Amino acid sequence: MFGINPIEWVAGFSPEWAVFFLSMLPITELRASIPIGLGAYKMPVIQTWLIAVLGNMTPTVFVLLLLPKLHEWLIKQKFIGHVLKRKLSDAEKYFSGKYFKYGSIALVLFVGIPLPFTGAWTGSLAAFVFNIPFKKSFPLILIGVCLAATLVTLITLFASGALRWLF
Repeated sequence: MFGINPIEWVAGFSPEWAVFFLSMLPITELRASIPIGLGAYKMPVIQTWLIAVLGNMTPTVFVLLLLPKLHEWLIKQKFIGHVLKRKLSDAEKYFSGKYFKYGSIALVLFVGIPLPFTGAWTGSLAAFVFNIPFKKSFPLILIGVCLAATLVTLITLFASGALRWLF
């Protein structure tokens, strides 16, 4: 079931649910679900874009709301609490200063540029590490996800059009 091909992971789902669930996964996110929705399932562009954004943002809500609670619990644990507290403090010190000044723009671009290991999941983790509250981080991540969805959609449409033109 968990081979290399993401289409096989959602083989029993309708195209809409397949795109939604693939967008939720941290491995595929919308960087894979949009090309699959447009190419493999031949879904309409707007529908694919909307479903992919909704799917990508769904786990973000839970990550942004539950990670601080998990952190509070872990901090209270004897061994791991001390280590975790020190590591988060070190990360915050390392990236503060000039990075903190551009935090909002950096978070949007980090989520919005469709590269490996960037996206809503990692952006949510970054928002947690830098203590960006939910009310501020969620809209920033949403803007980044919309940017990424637009870029991936345009790249997919351009690439498929260019390939059809060439061959």
